[in-house]
Amino acid sequence: MLSRVSECAGLLIPIAMMLRPAAGGAAPHPNRITILYDAFGKPSALKKDWGYSALIEYGGKKILFDTGNDAECFQHNVARLGVNLKDLDFVVLSHRHGDHTSGLSYVLSVNPNVTIYAPYEVSGFGAPVLPVIVSAMNRNIPSLPQNMHYFDGQQQEPRPSGSPWPNAHFVQVEKTTEVAPGFFLISLISDTAGTKEMREV
Repeated sequence: MLSRVSECAGLLIPIAMMLRPAAGGAAPHPNRITILYDAFGKPSALKKDWGYSALIEYGGKKILFDTGNDAECFQHNVARLGVNLKDLDFVVLSHRHGDHTSGLSYVLSVNPNVTIYAPYEVSGFGAPVLPVIVSAMNRNIPSLPQNMHYFDGQQQEPRPSGSPWPNAHFVQVEKTTEVAPGFFLISLISDTAGTKEMREV
């Protein structure tokens, strides 16, 4: 996963270059990226841990990118940096791994109505179960005893998948999407060994 953290940090560096205010005028709000969660950095009062999170502030927007590996560690770092999560415009989760999503529990405890953009998943982030999954649940194999069929062989209807955050407002990203003026989320599918076919934003 070191490459994943490096990739996230590597993607944010060019973004930081683009976020510089134009010459000749001061930005009304600071344009900056603040690393909230990482496994390396200069000595500070922040806790280091496996995972990643950054706060992007640009053009008056406040965007949380990923939430780290541990909600308590994430909360500690947010408090140390004096970051207010109550006024976030939205949250972006890069992918489903816990080292990028676990701090979401803390985010939702202070900002339960924030919009969370996440990669499209067949059965994740509270998405509806797709017909192909329902079809598998309803498959009947005559040679099996009744108690070896899903739901005792009773036909099932599509329903939402489970989620650790059942009341969260998730928006799944299936294609490149402009989520605010000038802010685009790019939908990707991993081709890295070990994570092949995992959806990413």
